[in-house]
Amino acid sequence: MGDDKGLLHITVVVCAAPRSAVEWALQLPQGATVADALNMCAALQPLAAEVTSSAVGVWGRQVAPDCMLASGDRVEVYRPLKVDPKVARRERFARQGARTTGLFARQRPGGKSGY
Repeated sequence: MGDDKGLLHITVVVCAAPRSAVEWALQLPQGATVADALNMCAALQPLAAEVTSSAVGVWGRQVAPDCMLASGDRVEVYRPLKVDPKVARRERFARQGARTTGLFARQRPGGKSGY
């Protein structure tokens, strides 16, 4: 353990499919970047095309591939969204109807519509 003083301990997590994540624990030299961490993961090579077009973050915040890493960082590769969340909410609201969701789901007996 005394030999790794100049090394950063990094975790790389890739979510290639829903409800499945692959995680690697890496030791990188000081001054390593997010791109260095992704290149270090040999198992990422088949996904290289997807990873370069995917968003990458550190601890849930999106960063550029040239961002410097610190020891203990968690590099996350995000899958692209299949549906825009705003569009999905609008469609769900249209399917359920205006009177069965949100503030108007339970109306007081004898109350006016919308209150």
